[in-house]
Amino acid sequence: QVQLVESGGGLVQAGGSLRLSCAASGSIVSINDMGWYRQAPGKQRELVAATTSGGSTNYVDSVKGRFTIWRDNAKNTVYLQMNNLKPEDTAVYYCNARIATVEGLGLSIKDYWGQGTQVTVSS
Repeated sequence: QVQLVESGGGLVQAGGSLRLSCAASGSIVSINDMGWYRQAPGKQRELVAATTSGGSTNYVDSVKGRFTIWRDNAKNTVYLQMNNLKPEDTAVYYCNARIATVEGLGLSIKDYWGQGTQVTVSS
């Protein structure tokens, strides 16, 4: 059983900052890519930022220079530092991780999702 538990969302004024955290727990063999997605009302879920197990990162253009993603592999945790927040960043943010677990005599690699955390930026 694998769980992703997120924390750090909330309400902030435009120009403010928030840090999101997502900790994976359970019978984990390894974690490959980890990332943050967001979904605003009436919109599709979009990838915000992602990081590989080696630390490479990529960002959606709208957050480049404002958001930073990093991970602590020893803690199975991924973070998202969000600075200079804008009202258009308002959304539910979801953590995602591609995790390998033991299944039978082999490995199972699946995508897991957190429960989501609300980020609201007021103008």
